[in-house]
Amino acid sequence: MAGPTHTPLQMRAHVTDEEMLSRAQNYYADMATRRTIREFDTKPVPQSVIDACVAAAGTAPSGANQQPWHFVAVRDPGVKKQIRAAAEEEERKFYAGGASQEWLDALAPIGTDADKPHLEDAPWLIVVFAQRYGLDSDGGRVKHYYVPESVGIATGMLITALHVSGLATLTHTPNPMGFLRELLERPDNEKATMIIAVGHPSSDATVPEMAKIKKPLDGILTVR
Repeated sequence: MAGPTHTPLQMRAHVTDEEMLSRAQNYYADMATRRTIREFDTKPVPQSVIDACVAAAGTAPSGANQQPWHFVAVRDPGVKKQIRAAAEEEERKFYAGGASQEWLDALAPIGTDADKPHLEDAPWLIVVFAQRYGLDSDGGRVKHYYVPESVGIATGMLITALHVSGLATLTHTPNPMGFLRELLERPDNEKATMIIAVGHPSSDATVPEMAKIKKPLDGILTVR
């Protein structure tokens, strides 16, 4: 078997330690303004922006470079209405006994409930699918590796790209999510992992005070 082929790395311009720190600090300052919202303006967002953000997510590293993800961007009002109806049905089950009291108590300060108007108000819903296995040209299965980790990285990069572009997001994970594969007509090898509502915040959008509290650096970093 022939060995792998390689191509020279296209080096970025060298930056000094001071410039690296400045860039890192500026990036942190920007990302520190990111907030999950539930009140969206219905103002349209160009598809070209969504395309660019998903393209950025597609550059994420993945196990064996198999890129086990697929993103479905939904702007059709009828489809969004169907997604909302199905998601709220699952959410009502969740809040009516499907979740433990401990879980509900943890959610109480955020103020969530089974009503999800953002699934229709947001101009875009991006549904993230994980490809549990791939398919070759003959339809045979191709094993994928590190699927949850790879899709998680790509999803994080997508949320970051959307924020950097000036948009707000809400990550939504109704459980179970099998209805998304059926509604969006995705193949059997794909499993929905998340709905990301995308758009501009409404003029009266609010953020729970609890959501603004982040762990300090020494609570998330250990240096050895």
